[in-house]
Amino acid sequence: MKKMVLLICIMMCLGACAETSEPSAPLGILSPVTARDLQVATGQVLYVPAYSQIFHGANRDSLDLAVTLTVHNTDLDNAIILQSVRYYDTDGEFVREYVDTSMEVSALATIGFFVPENDLSGGWGANFIVEWVAETPVHEPIVEAVMVSTRSTQGISMISSGRILSQTLPSE
Repeated sequence: MKKMVLLICIMMCLGACAETSEPSAPLGILSPVTARDLQVATGQVLYVPAYSQIFHGANRDSLDLAVTLTVHNTDLDNAIILQSVRYYDTDGEFVREYVDTSMEVSALATIGFFVPENDLSGGWGANFIVEWVAETPVHEPIVEAVMVSTRSTQGISMISSGRILSQTLPSE
């Protein structure tokens, strides 16, 4: 019986160590934009701060955080098109692209991109650059990074909103 319990414990530990995640797999449903010439009516380039690590204590101990970037299409009737979701590290160096080709996010849909807690490639000053467009005037999406960590009985969470770097306004 003791051997069986020990074997189960070892298998659980190995299973936890072997946990992998695919950082580029989106959360939600994205549809590739079919081969067509986009007639862009509006769009934005957004900067979204994301903290995959934060410091605390007198010794600058760090706490690793999981990051979920969310893009909420707030328009009731029209899709938006994500053209790019790029992740950068603390030094402004490119880490990865999450969208390889233009992808459509349906009306009122939400799409997410996940950076696991053990992915420290972004560091404490990571950020995303999100580029979206629409073929008709739309309500602008809500783009946020949600950072979370739990340890023992403690947890931390925070939200960081996207900031407009540039935009294409619909013509009147």
